[in-house]
Amino acid sequence: MRIVIALGGNALLKRCEPLSAENQRRNMRAAADALARACEGHEVAIVHGNGPQVGLLALEADAYKALPPYPLDVLGAESQGMIGYVIAQELRNASPGRPVGALITQTIVDPGDPAFSRPSKPIGPVYNRDEVEALKALHGWTFARDGKAMRRVVPSPKPMEIVELPLIEDLVARGVTVVCAGGGGIPVYRKSDGQLAGVEAVIDKDLAASLLAERIAADRLVILTDVDAVYLDWGKAQQTAIGKITSAELRRHLFADGSMAPKVTAACDFAERTGRPAAIGSLVQAREVLSGQAGTIVHD
Repeated sequence: MRIVIALGGNALLKRCEPLSAENQRRNMRAAADALARACEGHEVAIVHGNGPQVGLLALEADAYKALPPYPLDVLGAESQGMIGYVIAQELRNASPGRPVGALITQTIVDPGDPAFSRPSKPIGPVYNRDEVEALKALHGWTFARDGKAMRRVVPSPKPMEIVELPLIEDLVARGVTVVCAGGGGIPVYRKSDGQLAGVEAVIDKDLAASLLAERIAADRLVILTDVDAVYLDWGKAQQTAIGKITSAELRRHLFADGSMAPKVTAACDFAERTGRPAAIGSLVQAREVLSGQAGTIVHD
């Protein structure tokens, strides 16, 4: 079976955990065993998030005043190399006989996408209210609530095309587990002369994973995160986990932007466009989510 796995940022970093290399390595090492077991016997591409990491890189770039800060597309490329290295290495350690490769990947977006005027993608660490006001005044950044805290948000345009798609498909067909389209891919657009150029944005990794899964004819899209299913009335006493559900039914419900909403949209898009199922569930239950024994299973 051919699978695309969208790996949530919790694989490398727990909520409110310091953004240290040691913490990210330890978390990925713990996740690698479950992930390697889920990948056994399958053709696999893995797409990872980069929100905390690209936000940290932006802070580091801004701290050096001798040069203008690097733009988000360049920071996205940096995060792909950093995170792809850790994921690929820990997967090799967990499953020594399986070839794994990390591929720097570009994703084409529309520079006229309305998302550029409505920042929604959370990046970087969480802040308290006093810190937010200071950062707004200093940088002009936009912030949105994330649980009880606040995070910086940036434009998140819709992914339209994955530049390295033929290479990804060839590697997957050869049995290589490909870590690709990290952070949704480096956001680029095609100029009138056909040349590519980067843009200031961070693409949602779940939407990019859905597009990738559709284009390489994956049998299943699996979105792994830090909750065991999609819930109705999340955080309330009456919260209820969703098991199997049609995409039409799931789209009738509202979910949090920058959190569960893009996962639900990605799963529904894949199910509707391909007629094949998508699953959303916990990373620690990766094999059970893949087999349909856990998580939320979305079908057309």
